Amino acid sequence: MKKYIAIFAASLLALVSCEKQFEIQDSSRLTGTEAIAIVEQDPSFLSSYVNGFYAWMIEFNGGGGSHQDFGHLAVVFTTDLMCQDIAICGTWNWGTYDINHDYGLYTYRRPYQFWNFYYTLIKKCNEVIDFFGEEDPTDATLRGYLGQAYALRAFSYTYLIQLFQDPVTGTTPSATLRTDAPAVPLIFASRDGKSVEEADELSGRNTIQIVMDQIESDLADALPLLDGYNRASKNEVNYQVAQGIAARYYLLTQQWDKAAAAAQAAQEGFDLMDQARLKAGFMDVDDKEMMWGFNETTETMTSYASFFSHMSNDSAGYGGIGQSVHCIDRSLYDQIPDTDYRKGLFNGPEGDASAKQTGGKLPYASRKFGYMASWLQDYIYMRNAEMILIQAEAEARQGQNSAAAATLGKLMAKRNPSWASASVSVDDVLLQRRIELWGEGFEYFDLRRNGLGVNRKYEGSNHLAQGQYAFPAHGKSWNFQIPRQELQNNAHISESENNDWITGTEE
Repeated sequence: MKKYIAIFAASLLALVSCEKQFEIQDSSRLTGTEAIAIVEQDPSFLSSYVNGFYAWMIEFNGGGGSHQDFGHLAVVFTTDLMCQDIAICGTWNWGTYDINHDYGLYTYRRPYQFWNFYYTLIKKCNEVIDFFGEEDPTDATLRGYLGQAYALRAFSYTYLIQLFQDPVTGTTPSATLRTDAPAVPLIFASRDGKSVEEADELSGRNTIQIVMDQIESDLADALPLLDGYNRASKNEVNYQVAQGIAARYYLLTQQWDKAAAAAQAAQEGFDLMDQARLKAGFMDVDDKEMMWGFNETTETMTSYASFFSHMSNDSAGYGGIGQSVHCIDRSLYDQIPDTDYRKGLFNGPEGDASAKQTGGKLPYASRKFGYMASWLQDYIYMRNAEMILIQAEAEARQGQNSAAAATLGKLMAKRNPSWASASVSVDDVLLQRRIELWGEGFEYFDLRRNGLGVNRKYEGSNHLAQGQYAFPAHGKSWNFQIPRQELQNNAHISESENNDWITGTEE
């Protein structure tokens, strides 16, 4: 449930954009040579820092104080609820404030949860970056550790500029980046070479363009460091995943040629699920389509406070027991051909009386995310299908409609064997993104970068009556305000600089 958030004590992961963070003691920084020597003596010394990135990405109650706070997937899950393609069925319960765009005020839990998650991840990245001196390490493992830190910092800023600013004006295909719009603070490591004065100046709201420049710098640092790095598991970012992070960024910033190239490079070494693997559920990071995720173990898993508790209607979590069952929007379901295997990932209008859980019985209920005993479903952050869709969209944006069809055809051969097209439009690809990536945390960000709104109150809508609203593109209710704690701790952001916001049901 929504509630006002109290001021947290400074000892509880204080926001990293406080001015004092820039008082870095150079004497505490190790050189690359010293780092190599330490890691040779104790390889776990630095790997524990890197593992900390990924432990934080699944952390329960890192800042939001609820069972909807479980790391990165909690951010993209709750923003998905603000859109159209997930319809809440059953009872009106979890996520209702998100659904009705009533969670963006600076004193509410959700803005703090998002801000705290990504800036804490940035802080962790900076700790690893500052382990090294001015020279890049030559050891492949150490290069990989440093590359992951740069890649995840770029990843974090890419999400922050979309959550805390409307990134475009207009509507696709005429959406234009708002490069001069105020975005978010930049937080530096000492290795970035910024003076205290420079870092202080950039600790307020920077323009989207300034943040974009930093993201591109981080990607440029990450990719060569990760080239040739053999990760220990799919928990980690490797070269292909970093290319995937770059592809997402270039898609947002309308650099179509770079988006296509990065997405194509990211696909190397991965394949696509066939019909049987699709039906098995999107919960096994070891599947060859999965590029990046977190392999849950009995030591890391949580039960009700988890992505699968909310999104799997076949698990005995909130979705399964009938509290806010997550169903596919009827209008989207009707656009999926009967020959498309993905239609089978959802109940039809008649429901499924044979389902074990209450949530799985309902009409249009998702069956996409499966069930595994002991809550051991893996968290999935990136998969090969997304990269194919990015490449196809980027090609279509450049007028290469035949090439886009050939690229998209690689995916469709595994999803709908009856599909055949020699040319596809941008809208064709965007529809396939909605179908393919349903429930995985992409719709809010696709709507933002394309300048699109939603309408849940059409005739025959299967959204519960309490959520049947239309939210126009660029409406203030899509925004999140900079949280109160940041305004209190950061002298470079005043209350007058905060984003405009109004609850969606009043807009």
